[in-house]
Amino acid sequence: MKKTLILDQAAISQKTRRIAYQIVEDNYDEKEIIMIGIDGTGHEYAQLLKKEIESISEISIKLYALSLDKQKPLSKPITIDAPKLSLDNKVVLMVDDVANTGKTMYYALKPVMEFSPKKVQVAVLVDRQHKLFPVSSDFVGLSLSTTMQEHIRVELAKAGKAEAYLI
Repeated sequence: MKKTLILDQAAISQKTRRIAYQIVEDNYDEKEIIMIGIDGTGHEYAQLLKKEIESISEISIKLYALSLDKQKPLSKPITIDAPKLSLDNKVVLMVDDVANTGKTMYYALKPVMEFSPKKVQVAVLVDRQHKLFPVSSDFVGLSLSTTMQEHIRVELAKAGKAEAYLI
């Protein structure tokens, strides 16, 4: 299996910082943002993004994890790890590491839409531009056109290094 490095630690840090500034600029008048990371690498990336936003802004970031079956999203409940969370009139930022077809994010929005959020935004490190579902990313680190046979793998916690590969 051939791996091509597309983002190294420095590039991921730079892109994360740029996304953080864009989020702060777009939400400058907010006191709080509810950030929901897609379980797995998406939540790990949300943690990095949260730390970066907090280093440049006074906006309070509440981070939660969302769990769902990415292959069969309706096969089991889609859950957010906050039992009494209310998203009414809140800015909600959905975060994932890679956006492929939009399917994961589309279904991840299901529990969010049970409320009346003020605004819902999407941030991803890598957007592959193969949308099959009506979900677009508001904040993107890297847009990359790939073939459907190629995959992107983001590794964030591996020995303190962050890297993204085209496989």
